[in-house]
Amino acid sequence: MASAKNSAPEAPTAPLEKSAPSQHQAQIDAYDIVALVLQGGGALGSYQAGVYDGLAKANIHPNWVAGISIGALNAAIIAGNPPEKRVDQLHSFWTSICQQPVLPKTAVDPALIDFFPPAVRESLDIWEASRAIIEGQNGFFLPRAFPWLLAFHGKPDTTSFYDTAPMRATLEKFADFDRINDTRQMRVSVGAVNVRNGNFAYFDNTKTTLRPEHFMASGALPPGFAAVEIDGEYYWDGGLVSNTPLHHVLTDQTNGSATKDALVFQVDLWPARGDVPTDLVEVAIRQKDIQYSSRTRMITEYMENTQKYRRMLQELMALVPESQRDNFWYKRAAKTADDRRFNVIHLIYQDKGQHHAHYMDYQFSALAMKNHWQTGLADINNTLSHPDWLDLPSTEKPFVTHDMHRPNNNLPQTDRS
Repeated sequence: MASAKNSAPEAPTAPLEKSAPSQHQAQIDAYDIVALVLQGGGALGSYQAGVYDGLAKANIHPNWVAGISIGALNAAIIAGNPPEKRVDQLHSFWTSICQQPVLPKTAVDPALIDFFPPAVRESLDIWEASRAIIEGQNGFFLPRAFPWLLAFHGKPDTTSFYDTAPMRATLEKFADFDRINDTRQMRVSVGAVNVRNGNFAYFDNTKTTLRPEHFMASGALPPGFAAVEIDGEYYWDGGLVSNTPLHHVLTDQTNGSATKDALVFQVDLWPARGDVPTDLVEVAIRQKDIQYSSRTRMITEYMENTQKYRRMLQELMALVPESQRDNFWYKRAAKTADDRRFNVIHLIYQDKGQHHAHYMDYQFSALAMKNHWQTGLADINNTLSHPDWLDLPSTEKPFVTHDMHRPNNNLPQTDRS
């Protein structure tokens, strides 16, 4: 058994308080499923850790965590530790990987950063991002000695610029895989893409014994990272097809999920909405935002409409006389009708500030990590300051969404960020 370690560096936030009953407990108890859905985004993933920090402090503990790419790695740490240790272990994990394995860390007093001119701060960020390219990241990935040779001949699991083998030991250090596979503790799902057939695949602890390679495969973004072999097939980063597992959570029918009401915290690292770029740097930034914001808005709009019609179908079926319910079409409709209720709370990382650059997803400095974390913590705290957002949706409107960054929370779905 891979055991999670107990020691952790000083956390950027106050330690998790124990056992205080949540002021939201009655609302949370109204749901069968409380899911945490984590998008991919590399170094930006510490924003998700900050969101979880806030949920834990509010004593809100998901019973299902689903992730893709860096979201899958965060999911492993969350699911692989008991609730009282998750925040400390997340911080230990991020502190560990936000180091370079060769040269000493850049010695800059964080208290002085706000006094630096923008050009100096940008130069520091570029330097840290460049180090990730040249040196790799501690316990995460290392550059291959002669990657250009692989252009001529290589194997699927070595054809990449970087070697992610160190991640296996890191995952085993910070996550207990026996706990990850204990479905009584939490359901866990991670998404990847089958390289051979191009199909999206979900690895789920209700169906598969999850191992480190399942999480590594979810984050194997080419050409930087090589495909990961699992049971004779090779897999790449799930973000190549969809950068969010939201659709999987909303449509899954495993273990009676088709009859369960769900509260979903959807944590995205890329905003779909943004300004039209006016230079090539802004083009690179905007391209990533659009590419990796994925299908969150499309999925929620589709599910909102689908759930409305399924609910309407169920109401109409109630009008059918008992004598007519052996009809083929009635039985077929019964399989489609659905009275579940969904509440999707969006947290979208928008306030990237000076870190909003084309290299932000591979700028792993400790300072950037702490900034992302604190923003995630602030966003979930602001979200939870609207207690009515956690209410179970009404039967008349069975699918609702909330987003603190949306100026008017009642805007049509097509206008949402």
